Amino acid sequence: MRKITEIIVHCSDTIEGKDFTVEDIRKWHKDRGWLDIGYHYVVYLDGSIHKGRPDEVVGAHCVGHNAHSIGVCYIGGKEAGTFRAKDTRTPAQQEALLRLLIDLVCKYPDAKIYGHRDFANRKCPCFDARKEYSQL
Repeated sequence: MRKITEIIVHCSDTIEGKDFTVEDIRKWHKDRGWLDIGYHYVVYLDGSIHKGRPDEVVGAHCVGHNAHSIGVCYIGGKEAGTFRAKDTRTPAQQEALLRLLIDLVCKYPDAKIYGHRDFANRKCPCFDARKEYSQL
């Protein structure tokens, strides 16, 4: 098993309220030439958690950090109508994301939680994940 030191939270950069699936993201990523979906977990609008890549497989979600991280993505991140970055997490997504991150920190006790924006010049996710989950 890989040594996991980072859990990196992402948004799918899609319009709030519009459903997308692991299969949709897999297609987008494969269209870019990737082998598979880049994330290990995806949280849908209804709060359901879906597997992407297996944890033991290196992801493709954060350049320079994939080898030792788990990528978690929630659907959303763009305000409807304006397409501006926005924290669009539904209450169900917020709850599910917290549960998932608690589970992952228990599974990988050496891991710290970050947002993609902590490593890239992006507004992904559209909230400060390091701050929000600093107590985990």
